Amino acid sequence: MRFAVGFLKQVWAGLLVLLALTAILGVLYPAAVWGVGRISSGSAEGSPVTDAAGCVVGSRWIGVDPQVAAGEPDPFFHNRVVGSVADEDPFAPGDPAAALPSNQGPSSEVLAGFVEARRTAVAEREGVAPRDVPVDAVTGSGSGIDPHISPAYAELQVPRVAKVTGLGEDRVRDLVAQHTEGRQLGFLGVERVDVLELNVALGLTAPGCEAASAGE
Repeated sequence: MRFAVGFLKQVWAGLLVLLALTAILGVLYPAAVWGVGRISSGSAEGSPVTDAAGCVVGSRWIGVDPQVAAGEPDPFFHNRVVGSVADEDPFAPGDPAAALPSNQGPSSEVLAGFVEARRTAVAEREGVAPRDVPVDAVTGSGSGIDPHISPAYAELQVPRVAKVTGLGEDRVRDLVAQHTEGRQLGFLGVERVDVLELNVALGLTAPGCEAASAGE
């Protein structure tokens, strides 16, 4: 009899511990994490960036390179290329899969060919000599989808953007300065320009955004 009573007490104690841990770890903790995520600047939702109409145009952590139809004026700044050469296109615009890592290193003839093709294309687009194209304009970042470019690459694009938009180079440079982030903690990393938010300031919007806004 004593054995049965002791056994039942242990079972009851174990059940209470199980219920308590289930409530704490299975309900309260996930709810707390969910709640904190909802108040941390939208990071739980992918840190979306919206345009003036409130339409989501991308994430602040992922580079979005705007594309225009062939022959059309190009009024926006461009990101770095994706970090992989797995595709036949040196730029592979709009293809997240192209950001997958590859085994192409400094001695790769394939990578060297891609870099030269990019240098020629960027120089032609911006109306400069190939030697004036910054390194980050022709190489991918570590993640392959970095949303930032160097101030040098942004400066290279200022004349074209100013000409197409009609804003004037000084005004475009002001916008670049407003979207230039400094070194982390004052000494880590380098200065960098947030291309997506800069383009939003220049009028970039999501496909179909104007139609959606008009229908509201």
